[in-house]
Amino acid sequence: MEITGRLVADAAVRNIEGDRTVTNFRVAVNRRYVSGGEQREDTTFIDCAYWRSDAVAPYLTKGLLVQLFGHISARPWVSRDGEPMASLNFHTNEITLLGASRKADAAKAKTKTNRKNQAA
Repeated sequence: MEITGRLVADAAVRNIEGDRTVTNFRVAVNRRYVSGGEQREDTTFIDCAYWRSDAVAPYLTKGLLVQLFGHISARPWVSRDGEPMASLNFHTNEITLLGASRKADAAKAKTKTNRKNQAA
């Protein structure tokens, strides 16, 4: 299965059972559709886990557009109000970075501005 979306926060690496690590992140996936002649948009938030390497974590920053390959599962849970809920979990096998994150774009623009000010 393939999903494409933007990271809603920087990835976090957790140690599991001493020598194993997992990189966790959340992706927002937008769906656009027309209802009653009006353009609408829904956003689904999906929790993702990548077990293959934690070396990718520094590159997974808020706002980054990614394409993920893997499989999805739902984990049931009960809210504080006693309502049955479910979380979508994506077990990621492959990550493709599709562009710079907004955070990286902002840093690049700031660097460009600083260079311009230093040259003046």
